[in-house]
Amino acid sequence: MFKRTRSLLCLCIASALISPSTMANSLELPDIGTTASGTLSIAQELQYGDAYMRMLRSGKPIVNDPVINEYISNLGHQLVAKADDVKTPFTFFMIRDRNINAFAFFGGYVALHSGLFLHAQSESELASVVAHEIAHVTQRHLARSMEEQAKRTPATIAALAGSLLLAIASPQAGMAAITATTAGNMQGQINYTRSNEKEADNFGIATLAKAGFEAQAMPRFFGRLADEYRYASKPPPMLLTHPLPEDRITDSRARAQSYPKAHVSASLDYHLTRARVIARYTDVGAKAAHDWFDRAEKKSPANLKPAFQYGRALVHLDNKELDQASTLLHALVKNDPNNAFYLDALSDLYIHQEQSGKAETMLVKALKASPNNAVITINYANVLIKLEKFDDAIRVLQRYTHDNPNDVNGWHLLSEANIRAGNSSEDLAARAEILALKANWNKAIQYYTQASQLAELGSLQQARYDARIDQLMVQRERFLALQ
Repeated sequence: MFKRTRSLLCLCIASALISPSTMANSLELPDIGTTASGTLSIAQELQYGDAYMRMLRSGKPIVNDPVINEYISNLGHQLVAKADDVKTPFTFFMIRDRNINAFAFFGGYVALHSGLFLHAQSESELASVVAHEIAHVTQRHLARSMEEQAKRTPATIAALAGSLLLAIASPQAGMAAITATTAGNMQGQINYTRSNEKEADNFGIATLAKAGFEAQAMPRFFGRLADEYRYASKPPPMLLTHPLPEDRITDSRARAQSYPKAHVSASLDYHLTRARVIARYTDVGAKAAHDWFDRAEKKSPANLKPAFQYGRALVHLDNKELDQASTLLHALVKNDPNNAFYLDALSDLYIHQEQSGKAETMLVKALKASPNNAVITINYANVLIKLEKFDDAIRVLQRYTHDNPNDVNGWHLLSEANIRAGNSSEDLAARAEILALKANWNKAIQYYTQASQLAELGSLQQARYDARIDQLMVQRERFLALQ
């Protein structure tokens, strides 16, 4: 339930992750967050952000892992709560790509490459990347960059924004469109991007410190990254598009040192997430993963040992080595019975062992302690399907998809439950929602039309399908108008 291409959007959006800054613990920075208000409104940015996200879902290897998504979202919103100039909601997600990168775009969307978890040694280091990207959004750098380009070219803001959208849908055509609108203005664009990066670092370090993380984590992480790839014949894409010269790292280190040193305990949740990424989203193979856990454990404090045991358990589980996985997971759950990382894995283990009843009992108890937890809920629905309790699963998933309409996991399971229950029209409706999330409007409308034809004439169900068709047609027209 749960290919590897590089998004052109990463190249178009200011997403270099470290730059010089001025020392000032008081953060006496200009109010620059609304400079772009004359070009794109917040409402327009939200429209473009939604459109970009749908295209990314269609073409990029987005990781739809409820455990990882919950961790990234919690971390991101912990930072957003301390950020300045927040004008949009935020959505955080991961792309399966071992290249080190992160990027942000319209509407508060922040993407992290899985490769970041290979290199960030602490939660503060990962948070420094996220805080930087949040600053790109709050300071509206993409819109402001387009404003600068529009001043130097005959292109309109709409043409530039449409080119970015086209770049995702058709990379060659999109690159041609962007080249046409920016040719002859490269130096000005480079200077403006450097200015954006400086601002993003200034605001990012401040957010990092206010949220209780180590301000020094940003220069430490990127200084280590620069050292590691200084003589590499093929540096990661981030360093090719956004180099890390010494003066940038030195200045960011000076700014970070102006904040009091925070004594931050090692985050078990970060290391559990990191272990899950290593085990499932790096394609290193079982032996290499076990070797990585062994090496990392030797260099880590004893309180992080559960993270490495958890990573090993996942590798065993994915290789159907159920006895080894069972030993590790039961020990972990015994010491931390409400940990969603462990409950998710143990639920899968019980399913593999054809003991779904045990999983149901465990998850019902967990839901009483955390009734709205997405990880536990999605696992519970999956177990209900395995137990052929389709009506119960459908009720759970209807609530879940209502609360989490952009989570394709919920729609996939709702489709499966309805197929198994013989509800063809509801299966079509669920699959239509997945297609709409990927901007496949015509197919989504077609599926809902078929569902309407299967429904009883004049029923509330048919009226619901028809109303959704009307909504999708409006969304399709708005989407096409953006291009």
